[in-house]
Amino acid sequence: MRGSDPDATIFYLARALNGGEDPMFLARRIVIQAAEDVGMANPQALVVATSAMQAVHMVGMPEARIILSEAAVYVATSKKSNATYLGINKALHDIQSMDTGEVPMHIRNAPVAGMEQFGYGEGYKYPHDYPGHYVEQQYLPDKMLGTKYYIKDDTVE
Repeated sequence: MRGSDPDATIFYLARALNGGEDPMFLARRIVIQAAEDVGMANPQALVVATSAMQAVHMVGMPEARIILSEAAVYVATSKKSNATYLGINKALHDIQSMDTGEVPMHIRNAPVAGMEQFGYGEGYKYPHDYPGHYVEQQYLPDKMLGTKYYIKDDTVE
């Protein structure tokens, strides 16, 4: 699937099924590929893959082979982007390895009465109150300003 070759995808799927691999394991692998390798280049791939996993669970073998094949080929023939995969890995690395600072007070909610008096939520701009449902506002902590995690590549529309 990663190499975008539908024939090889079907071949290796058939080989795994013939070897006794659990169809649900294969379905999970297709879901992972849809998120990790296709990502935002075709977000519908994740919907197709999770629907296929559900169908495989409900239908079982031998018909599950058809469902797995359809989902695997869909993922294989989709455009690829690993931008979200790279982004979450970088964010997790930053959070685990450095002081990333505090969440800005204006985007902190106040779930308990009285927290507003400590500045929680003060100055927050609700994006839906603005044209295009967007408003310029700081969301990252001061120490993380300018950090980019999602770097859109040319495969993403």
